[in-house]
Amino acid sequence: MVARKLVLSAQLGDSDVRLLRIFRAVVDCGGISAAEVELNMSVAAISMGIADLERRLSLKLCQRGRAGFALSDEGAQVYEAVLQVLAALEDFRTEVNSLHANLRGELNIGITDNLVTMSEHMRVTHSLAALRERGPDVRINIRMLPPPEIEKSVLDGRMHIGVIPSLRLLAGLEYLDLYTEESRLYCGHEHPLYCRRDATEQEVLAAPAVLATGVVMPEAARTFSQQMQAAATATDREGIAFLILSGRYIGFLPRHYAQRWVAEERMRELIPEHFLFQTPFAAITRKGARPNLVLQTYLEELRRSESDQLHP
Repeated sequence: MVARKLVLSAQLGDSDVRLLRIFRAVVDCGGISAAEVELNMSVAAISMGIADLERRLSLKLCQRGRAGFALSDEGAQVYEAVLQVLAALEDFRTEVNSLHANLRGELNIGITDNLVTMSEHMRVTHSLAALRERGPDVRINIRMLPPPEIEKSVLDGRMHIGVIPSLRLLAGLEYLDLYTEESRLYCGHEHPLYCRRDATEQEVLAAPAVLATGVVMPEAARTFSQQMQAAATATDREGIAFLILSGRYIGFLPRHYAQRWVAEERMRELIPEHFLFQTPFAAITRKGARPNLVLQTYLEELRRSESDQLHP
């Protein structure tokens, strides 16, 4: 029987961690050239670092060259492991720095798309600003991801915190309620219903509609979806907005997100007293996670922002 080769039998050193960071940046940026600014390194130096890591691991991690950049199957698995390793290192560094009562390290946060326009409830934004004031050396890394990916990333430690709709509660997560988002039904200015202020609910429900797919929805949203005439689907709000603005479909959007087009008279709400639903949002963290002063400080600021809104 041939013994399995142990390519990582020795301890990881600083040079290995440096190579892992280079690899993460290249993947996140989508290629070696694209990572130049992020890493402040030349293409040749980055390419050499990737080659060194491949030799260290005895694996082909990616394709690079004129054909473009693409991860190998092994490279994709290594990338997921690298995210966990580097997140663990940042947790360790944060804990050590907390002994000196000095905020340093990283805050890795995952956020559902298109929340920045919720200007009346800017708790996430205000808390990020407060964290920066309290810890100027803290590095904040934001990734925009679908809610299931954010949940998974928080559970496995790649993300410290996430902001998602709190429509299903997972046993391994802690939830901090943030706000409630209201969605209404819209049509574009070229749609036949745009000028029909007297349109009935039945007429609206008979119009071709774009429905969200692959997302968890409130009960009211699911009920509307079952009643509407599905003619198109989209995986996110931007896709729904594209189709509504085409003038050929109706669809639900959050009020804060659609407001810009309503103000420009490019969209209109349809029977808003009937076609509406609400979605609660929460910040999620992993239950039983090791103490992390940066995360604790950010959560403290999120809780303070709620108090400020209740008592301006």
